[in-house]
Amino acid sequence: MDEILVSVITPSYNAEKFIQHTIASVQSQTHQNWEMLIVDDCSKDSTVEIIKQISSEDPRVKLIQLETNSGAAVARNTAIENANGKYIAFLDSDDYWKPEKLEKQLSFMEKNDYVFSYTNYDIVSEDGTPTGTEVKVPHSLTYHDLLKNTIIGCLTVMVNIEKIGKYKMPNIRTRQDFALWLSILKDGYTAYGLQVPLSCYRKVEGSISSNKVKAAKKTWAVYRNIEKLSLPYSAWCFVNYAYNAVKKSR
Repeated sequence: MDEILVSVITPSYNAEKFIQHTIASVQSQTHQNWEMLIVDDCSKDSTVEIIKQISSEDPRVKLIQLETNSGAAVARNTAIENANGKYIAFLDSDDYWKPEKLEKQLSFMEKNDYVFSYTNYDIVSEDGTPTGTEVKVPHSLTYHDLLKNTIIGCLTVMVNIEKIGKYKMPNIRTRQDFALWLSILKDGYTAYGLQVPLSCYRKVEGSISSNKVKAAKKTWAVYRNIEKLSLPYSAWCFVNYAYNAVKKSR
């Protein structure tokens, strides 16, 4: 599997505090055939300078700079458009991977002929200290399963774009990854979970994803505005989503 190229999709915005560690976690992968497409969304700190320095030493790290601040969906879509790999894998600029992440997940997908997979992941504090919480994922998820359980961590996803093509995220400020997974599964694919923690999600205070009330509102917006679900089915999915979100946070 060494010949398989994986394109790592990373949006960045004012990520100077973590970006070096995030990139280092990709460079430390036991599977070394990758390219890391970092799309910077007009950072105002030293993020770009850090990426340029690393890129000058490791050409697999590729920087793309947006001309106007456009949000994570546009940044990720730009990276997807420029991806050359058989697979794409998602990693945000404040999260990081364990060294065997790509190797184990590639093996899991190639052996079983899966086109979409995700894994367990650990939650760490802002300074990288383990919290002791591991998010455990189900064996598989269909479209209707995922509507009721937003358990898939973006930092864990790998997709075989050679087989299914390059899907795009809708241009919304949050929950665009959830909407992308739904659009893939809606076409009849199933996502499969590798039930091993291979990534670390950094819980950063004040981040968009840390605001649970806003996340709930955006989830509802995906149901109604993007998926066009009926009001009763949206409500049913939302009750299940809320229950699973509470269960996940324990």
